[in-house]
Amino acid sequence: MEIDKAIRESNDRRLKTKYNNAIYVIKRALTLYSIEEVAFSFNGGKDSTVLLHVLRAGYFLYKEEQSCSNEGLNDFPIRTIYFESTCAFPEINSFTYDAASAYGLQLDIIRTDFKSGLEDLLKTKPIRAIFLGVRIGDPTAVGQEQFSPSSPGWPSFMRVNPILDWSYRDVWAFILTCKVQYCSLYDQGYTSIGSIYDTVPNALLCISDSSSSKETFRPAYLLSDGRLERAGRVKKFSPVCGSFSAASNGPDSIDLRKNSMLTASVIAVGDEILFGTIEDQLGPLLCRKLHSIGWSVSQATVVRNDVDSVAEEVERQKSANDLIFIYGGVGPLHSDVTSSGVAKAFGVRLAPDEEFEEYLRHLIGDQCTGDRNEMAQLPEGITELLHHENLPVPLIKCQNVIILTATNIMELDKEWECLIELTRSGGLFEMMEPYISKCLITQLSDVETAQPLSKLCLEFPDLYIGAYRRSRRGPLTISFKGKDQARIESAMEALCKKFHPGVFSETN
Repeated sequence: MEIDKAIRESNDRRLKTKYNNAIYVIKRALTLYSIEEVAFSFNGGKDSTVLLHVLRAGYFLYKEEQSCSNEGLNDFPIRTIYFESTCAFPEINSFTYDAASAYGLQLDIIRTDFKSGLEDLLKTKPIRAIFLGVRIGDPTAVGQEQFSPSSPGWPSFMRVNPILDWSYRDVWAFILTCKVQYCSLYDQGYTSIGSIYDTVPNALLCISDSSSSKETFRPAYLLSDGRLERAGRVKKFSPVCGSFSAASNGPDSIDLRKNSMLTASVIAVGDEILFGTIEDQLGPLLCRKLHSIGWSVSQATVVRNDVDSVAEEVERQKSANDLIFIYGGVGPLHSDVTSSGVAKAFGVRLAPDEEFEEYLRHLIGDQCTGDRNEMAQLPEGITELLHHENLPVPLIKCQNVIILTATNIMELDKEWECLIELTRSGGLFEMMEPYISKCLITQLSDVETAQPLSKLCLEFPDLYIGAYRRSRRGPLTISFKGKDQARIESAMEALCKKFHPGVFSETN
């Protein structure tokens, strides 16, 4: 089998592993269902083309295991479903029929809407499972696994997704390694093909040529950032609503409330903090940094290295605060569950991010082996990478949750400086008037100061007035925090007037 031979002779370890995993899924499906009970949905696109050849190889290897004879192994008896639409590019239709002829595909052509056509087909054919070229990142992939029952309201069948975990890079690596034919549109700058009404060449592949008025494009396999494969999916004949951000694979920057009180919460992930093995220094420092840009911290919590614990805390905080900063639990260890917890809190799955993986590979080199770097699995559809030249890898933003990778004070200082620069240049989040802090100290007892302080809080509800002792016999510190220095000074003066002169002294 030419496909299997090409993969085995390739030096691309990642591609080999992806291919082997897909072959396993196909063999598993062919074991569970008879050949009459399976079908293949083909649409002429790059993903579907890859699945066609992986499926041919999988069927060949499955039959080879079942029989010592090679007779009939080049046949491809799996029923193929093709939805023929008047909205399809002519090149897609031509390529599909050419592929059917070249590989002996038994086409069942649906010319009605896909759902109705599928219902009619399943009434007359004993199809129980359909192979689909769905990949994580596709709009229809959310919530799917390699074996997923059809959605409610659809005909009953098993969706089999052998290339679900393949990336854009994997697809083109397979096509180029195996030297298989693909639709000519991909050589004209199209990177993701829908209908003629919502697909244009990807502008990121445009070749500038001042001597010609006609735009030309590089082929799809030269797109460096696979996350942007759908940049050419726009409405060509209707106004485009909203804007496209080439730096984000999720929603645009969050719409923070335009008022003077923006709140953040801080979440630390780590059993080692809860067990008292180490002292958390990052949380207090992060709170001070947030106050320095005028943000109020509503809560600082520590949760276990457990996906559900992280998810539950993020779920509680994400709607109650403008931003959430979370740190700890980021890395390759079994206890590094922060990304998984954030994904679960938003009801999405983890998906491979090619760009982030390239950063990681550059950072850790050959230590990253196998088909998947787990650290490069990010929450699907809601992730934005925050790039800064001083960071070895981008920070991760999932809607209003920012995942920090810092493990010590120096790293947090660096990440914070980069966040502030990004905010000033790109409006990452709103900068507010900083909090002003002043303190008075006294040798008075807690009992003597309790009632006057309570009344003072009622007189100045716009200020944070706190009291604490750094040691049992040390002086009592009264802290005043707010954004109006005159109000703070008025509160301090009002407190001093409630006691004899000289009882309080100001301190830093």
